[in-house]
Amino acid sequence: MGDSQTDSVNRTDSDLLATLREDRSTSISLLGDFYRAEVDRATTWRGRLDQTTNWAVVVVAAILTWAFSSQNNPHYILLIGIFAVVTFLLVEAHRYQEYDIWRTRVRDLQKNLFVGILQTESSRDPDWQTELSTSLKNPTFNISYRRAVAHRFRRMYLALLTILLIAWIVRITVFQTGESWRQTAGILGVDGALIVLVVVGVYVLLFAFTIWSAIVAESRELQE
Repeated sequence: MGDSQTDSVNRTDSDLLATLREDRSTSISLLGDFYRAEVDRATTWRGRLDQTTNWAVVVVAAILTWAFSSQNNPHYILLIGIFAVVTFLLVEAHRYQEYDIWRTRVRDLQKNLFVGILQTESSRDPDWQTELSTSLKNPTFNISYRRAVAHRFRRMYLALLTILLIAWIVRITVFQTGESWRQTAGILGVDGALIVLVVVGVYVLLFAFTIWSAIVAESRELQE
Protein backbone atom coordinates (compact mmCIF):
# COMPACT_ATOMS: atom_id res chain seq x y z
CA MET A 1 0.00 0.00 0.00
CA GLY A 2 2.77 2.39 0.95
CA ASP A 3 4.81 1.60 -2.19
CA SER A 4 1.83 2.21 -4.45
CA GLN A 5 1.19 5.58 -2.82
CA THR A 6 4.85 6.52 -3.23
CA ASP A 7 4.80 5.51 -6.89
CA SER A 8 1.64 7.54 -7.39
CA VAL A 9 3.24 10.62 -5.81
CA ASN A 10 6.39 10.19 -7.91
CA ARG A 11 4.32 9.89 -11.09
CA THR A 12 2.35 12.99 -10.13
CA ASP A 13 5.56 14.94 -9.53
CA SER A 14 7.02 13.74 -12.82
CA ASP A 15 3.87 14.69 -14.72
CA LEU A 16 3.87 18.12 -13.09
CA LEU A 17 7.51 18.74 -13.96
CA ALA A 18 6.97 17.56 -17.53
CA THR A 19 4.00 19.90 -17.88
CA LEU A 20 6.01 22.83 -16.54
CA ARG A 21 8.85 22.14 -18.96
CA GLU A 22 6.45 22.11 -21.90
CA ASP A 23 4.56 25.22 -20.80
CA ARG A 24 7.03 28.01 -21.61
CA SER A 25 4.89 30.80 -20.20
CA THR A 26 4.64 29.07 -16.82
CA SER A 27 8.35 28.27 -16.81
CA ILE A 28 9.26 31.88 -17.60
CA SER A 29 6.91 33.09 -14.87
CA LEU A 30 8.51 30.72 -12.34
CA LEU A 31 11.99 31.85 -13.37
CA GLY A 32 10.95 35.47 -12.94
CA ASP A 33 9.59 34.78 -9.46
CA PHE A 34 12.73 32.83 -8.59
CA TYR A 35 14.97 35.66 -9.81
CA ARG A 36 13.07 38.27 -7.80
CA ALA A 37 13.28 36.08 -4.68
CA GLU A 38 17.04 35.63 -5.07
CA VAL A 39 17.54 39.36 -5.64
CA ASP A 40 15.54 40.06 -2.48
CA ARG A 41 17.68 37.64 -0.47
CA ALA A 42 20.88 39.12 -1.87
CA THR A 43 19.64 42.62 -1.03
CA THR A 44 18.76 41.55 2.52
CA TRP A 45 22.19 40.07 3.18
CA ARG A 46 23.87 43.04 1.51
CA GLY A 47 22.03 45.24 4.00
CA ARG A 48 23.33 43.09 6.86
CA LEU A 49 26.87 43.48 5.54
CA ASP A 50 26.47 47.25 5.39
CA GLN A 51 24.99 47.27 8.89
CA THR A 52 28.06 45.53 10.33
CA THR A 53 30.39 47.90 8.49
CA ASN A 54 28.44 50.94 9.64
CA TRP A 55 28.62 49.82 13.27
CA ALA A 56 32.38 49.31 12.94
CA VAL A 57 32.78 52.85 11.57
CA VAL A 58 30.61 54.29 14.36
CA VAL A 59 32.61 52.47 17.04
CA VAL A 60 35.92 53.67 15.57
CA ALA A 61 34.68 57.27 15.38
CA ALA A 62 33.43 57.18 18.98
CA ILE A 63 36.68 55.68 20.28
CA LEU A 64 38.83 58.19 18.41
CA THR A 65 36.76 61.08 19.73
CA TRP A 66 36.96 59.89 23.32
CA ALA A 67 40.64 58.89 23.20
CA PHE A 68 41.75 62.36 22.10
CA SER A 69 39.29 64.35 24.19
CA SER A 70 41.67 64.41 27.17
CA GLN A 71 45.22 63.37 28.05
CA ASN A 72 43.82 61.64 31.12
CA ASN A 73 41.88 59.13 29.04
CA PRO A 74 43.78 55.83 28.74
CA HIS A 75 45.37 55.07 25.39
CA TYR A 76 44.43 51.41 25.54
CA ILE A 77 40.87 52.30 24.57
CA LEU A 78 42.31 52.38 21.04
CA LEU A 79 43.61 48.84 21.50
CA ILE A 80 40.14 47.81 22.64
CA GLY A 81 38.87 49.45 19.47
CA ILE A 82 41.22 47.28 17.42
CA PHE A 83 39.82 44.17 19.11
CA ALA A 84 36.26 45.39 18.45
CA VAL A 85 36.97 46.02 14.77
CA VAL A 86 38.49 42.55 14.37
CA THR A 87 35.35 41.11 15.97
CA PHE A 88 33.18 43.01 13.48
CA LEU A 89 35.39 41.66 10.69
CA LEU A 90 34.86 38.05 11.77
CA VAL A 91 31.10 38.54 12.02
CA GLU A 92 30.95 40.25 8.64
CA ALA A 93 32.99 37.49 7.00
CA HIS A 94 30.30 34.96 7.93
CA ARG A 95 27.60 37.27 6.62
CA TYR A 96 29.54 37.65 3.39
CA GLN A 97 29.52 33.87 2.98
CA GLU A 98 25.72 33.94 3.22
CA TYR A 99 25.44 36.92 0.89
CA ASP A 100 27.71 35.28 -1.68
CA ILE A 101 25.27 32.36 -2.10
CA TRP A 102 22.45 34.59 -3.30
CA ARG A 103 24.75 36.96 -5.19
CA THR A 104 26.23 34.06 -7.16
CA ARG A 105 22.80 32.73 -8.11
CA VAL A 106 21.65 36.16 -9.27
CA ARG A 107 24.80 36.67 -11.32
CA ASP A 108 24.45 33.21 -12.88
CA LEU A 109 20.93 34.04 -14.04
CA GLN A 110 22.00 37.44 -15.32
CA LYS A 111 25.06 36.20 -17.21
CA ASN A 112 23.69 32.96 -18.59
CA LEU A 113 19.95 33.54 -19.00
CA PHE A 114 19.29 37.23 -19.53
CA VAL A 115 22.42 37.86 -21.59
CA GLY A 116 21.51 34.85 -23.71
CA ILE A 117 18.07 36.36 -24.35
CA LEU A 118 19.46 39.79 -25.22
CA GLN A 119 22.34 38.56 -27.38
CA THR A 120 22.38 35.83 -29.99
CA GLU A 121 25.98 34.99 -29.10
CA SER A 122 27.24 35.08 -25.55
CA SER A 123 29.95 33.53 -23.40
CA ARG A 124 27.55 31.45 -21.37
CA ASP A 125 28.71 28.71 -19.04
CA PRO A 126 27.43 25.43 -20.52
CA ASP A 127 27.11 23.91 -17.04
CA TRP A 128 25.31 26.82 -15.38
CA GLN A 129 21.96 25.02 -15.13
CA THR A 130 23.56 21.99 -13.50
CA GLU A 131 25.50 24.18 -11.07
CA LEU A 132 22.39 26.17 -10.17
CA SER A 133 20.37 22.97 -9.65
CA THR A 134 23.09 21.59 -7.39
CA SER A 135 23.13 24.83 -5.39
CA LEU A 136 19.37 24.62 -4.91
CA LYS A 137 19.40 20.96 -3.88
CA ASN A 138 22.46 21.19 -1.64
CA PRO A 139 23.10 24.81 -0.61
CA THR A 140 26.72 25.31 0.43
CA PHE A 141 29.04 28.27 0.80
CA ASN A 142 30.80 29.20 -2.44
CA ILE A 143 33.68 30.83 -0.57
CA SER A 144 35.61 29.58 2.45
CA TYR A 145 35.53 31.47 5.73
CA ARG A 146 39.23 32.30 5.41
CA ARG A 147 38.75 33.80 1.95
CA ALA A 148 35.70 35.71 3.18
CA VAL A 149 37.76 37.21 6.02
CA ALA A 150 40.52 38.15 3.59
CA HIS A 151 38.07 39.72 1.15
CA ARG A 152 36.30 41.90 3.72
CA PHE A 153 39.61 42.78 5.39
CA ARG A 154 41.07 44.11 2.14
CA ARG A 155 37.90 45.91 1.09
CA MET A 156 37.03 47.72 4.33
CA TYR A 157 38.69 46.73 7.60
CA LEU A 158 42.29 47.28 6.55
CA ALA A 159 41.58 51.02 6.41
CA LEU A 160 39.84 51.07 9.80
CA LEU A 161 42.62 49.12 11.52
CA THR A 162 45.28 51.32 9.91
CA ILE A 163 43.52 54.44 11.20
CA LEU A 164 43.40 52.98 14.71
CA LEU A 165 47.09 52.06 14.57
CA ILE A 166 48.12 55.56 13.47
CA ALA A 167 45.87 57.09 16.13
CA TRP A 168 47.41 54.88 18.82
CA ILE A 169 50.96 55.83 17.77
CA VAL A 170 50.05 59.52 17.87
CA ARG A 171 48.31 59.02 21.21
CA ILE A 172 51.36 57.54 22.96
CA THR A 173 53.90 59.90 21.37
CA VAL A 174 52.81 63.35 20.19
CA PHE A 175 49.58 63.72 22.14
CA GLN A 176 51.00 62.69 25.53
CA THR A 177 53.53 65.32 26.56
CA GLY A 178 56.01 65.12 29.40
CA GLU A 179 56.49 61.33 29.24
CA SER A 180 58.39 58.96 26.98
CA TRP A 181 56.47 56.64 24.64
CA ARG A 182 57.63 53.70 26.72
CA GLN A 183 55.91 55.13 29.78
CA THR A 184 52.72 56.16 28.02
CA ALA A 185 52.39 52.82 26.19
CA GLY A 186 52.43 50.84 29.44
CA ILE A 187 49.21 49.19 30.65
CA LEU A 188 48.62 48.31 34.33
CA GLY A 189 52.31 47.87 35.11
CA VAL A 190 53.16 46.08 31.87
CA ASP A 191 56.18 47.66 30.19
CA GLY A 192 55.32 49.85 27.21
CA ALA A 193 57.97 48.22 25.03
CA LEU A 194 56.22 44.86 25.42
CA ILE A 195 52.85 46.40 24.53
CA VAL A 196 54.34 48.00 21.42
CA LEU A 197 55.97 44.70 20.46
CA VAL A 198 52.65 42.84 20.75
CA VAL A 199 50.79 45.46 18.71
CA VAL A 200 53.48 45.45 16.01
CA GLY A 201 53.36 41.64 15.92
CA VAL A 202 49.58 41.63 15.48
CA TYR A 203 49.74 44.12 12.65
CA VAL A 204 52.59 42.29 10.93
CA LEU A 205 50.40 39.18 10.91
CA LEU A 206 47.43 41.17 9.60
CA PHE A 207 49.40 42.76 6.78
CA ALA A 208 51.06 39.45 5.91
CA PHE A 209 47.61 37.87 5.77
CA THR A 210 46.43 40.68 3.49
CA ILE A 211 49.35 40.27 1.07
CA TRP A 212 48.96 36.49 1.03
CA SER A 213 45.21 36.65 0.41
CA ALA A 214 45.69 39.16 -2.42
CA ILE A 215 48.24 36.89 -4.10
CA VAL A 216 45.94 33.87 -3.73
CA ALA A 217 42.96 35.81 -5.09
CA GLU A 218 44.97 36.99 -8.10
CA SER A 219 46.21 33.47 -8.84
CA ARG A 220 42.65 32.12 -8.69
CA GLU A 221 41.47 34.79 -11.13
CA LEU A 222 44.27 33.91 -13.55
CA GLN A 223 43.41 30.21 -13.34
CA GLU A 224 39.76 30.93 -14.04
